[in-house]
Amino acid sequence: MALLKWQHYSPSFISRRYNRLAVIYPVFELIFWLPPGIRKKAVNALKLNPEDNVIEIGCGTGRNLDMLSKAVAPGGKVYGIDVSENMLKKAMELKEKKNLSNVELICTDAGSYEFPGNINEVLFSLSYAVMSERKEIISKLWRKLSPGGRIVIMDAQFPPGILGKIIAPVKPALILFLKATVIGNPYIRPIEELKEITGSVEVEETSMKTYFISAALKAWSTYPLTSSPAYKLTP
Repeated sequence: MALLKWQHYSPSFISRRYNRLAVIYPVFELIFWLPPGIRKKAVNALKLNPEDNVIEIGCGTGRNLDMLSKAVAPGGKVYGIDVSENMLKKAMELKEKKNLSNVELICTDAGSYEFPGNINEVLFSLSYAVMSERKEIISKLWRKLSPGGRIVIMDAQFPPGILGKIIAPVKPALILFLKATVIGNPYIRPIEELKEITGSVEVEETSMKTYFISAALKAWSTYPLTSSPAYKLTP
């Protein structure tokens, strides 16, 4: 069915859509049954250190900024990037309320943004599937990432196995709902795409494999990475 095919959404379209969703965006965490504590697990998977510089791509209303800010304090920096002005307004309110002085918010399209050259970690939290130029963005960030740094993607997926078969009849309705709301592409494979670019990933799945955290470590070796040390995603 043509209605179920995914299409390219431009950054300007995404910006307009999320400008409208900004006021009610937290509701979608309930609609999509976001697992409790998964944001903290995603931040922990970055293995942040004081003095680190971390970028969150698609920081939205800023739900992760407090955790990121505290993890890299006192000398580190958090860059929150989002294409939606209204989402960033909510993030700015949180920044001021929490007095997150080491957080800088930037309204821009990540595909055209020139990232700083001293990035230690990168987080995509429920944002990767929205971006049409996601692989180009990952590739650019991977080149900029300091050795020993990590890229972490936390997102949702259609589950495999029995649960996948159970929800198969309602998949068309779910896809139409996604297109009408958060426009997260359900057909992409973020874990495979991250591995394709970085060489090796560590994955933790939760909630019957409907959500995942995928992390890639940039080794202290010549880019491109061909292999990386194994490590565990700790809660």
